[in-house]
Amino acid sequence: MKHAASQKKMAVFWIILGSSIIKNMGKISNLFAGFASAVALNVLHESLKDKKTTPRIDFLGEQALQKTVRYFGGNISDTDDLYKATLAGDIISNTIYYSWIASAKSQHLFTKAIAMGLLAGIGAVKLPEPLGLNPKPVAKTDGIKAMTVGYYVFGALITAVVASALKKSR
Repeated sequence: MKHAASQKKMAVFWIILGSSIIKNMGKISNLFAGFASAVALNVLHESLKDKKTTPRIDFLGEQALQKTVRYFGGNISDTDDLYKATLAGDIISNTIYYSWIASAKSQHLFTKAIAMGLLAGIGAVKLPEPLGLNPKPVAKTDGIKAMTVGYYVFGALITAVVASALKKSR
């Protein structure tokens, strides 16, 4: 008798867990699409960052992180640690941001991607100075400004492509 009751409880547990996973598959897919974009954006940036005519989004991120840490009384003195922490924060924040794109209905994915990519890119160019950061790494020239915006649009479009493929496979 106890064995049958235990089996029933396990069956109910697995049904609830399975339905919860299925119910949240859309959210998991959205995060996956956002993560794919965050990685693609960082690969693009990392592969081009040593050129003098490309944006240095990493420098902007390091400034922002260091300013935040200092606000709370800390300091990241090791440049490798600062770089790694900035890269991790960038992956996490871009994953979350780009995953919002993936939540759009299929027919609006690319429109939302372009809009959110433009917003992120323009924000990256226009917000550093009001936030007390040096804007030069992403806004030194008009060409660098355009590339900065283009990077974020690129990431957003990757989200739309991945999300579209995931939505079709469901």
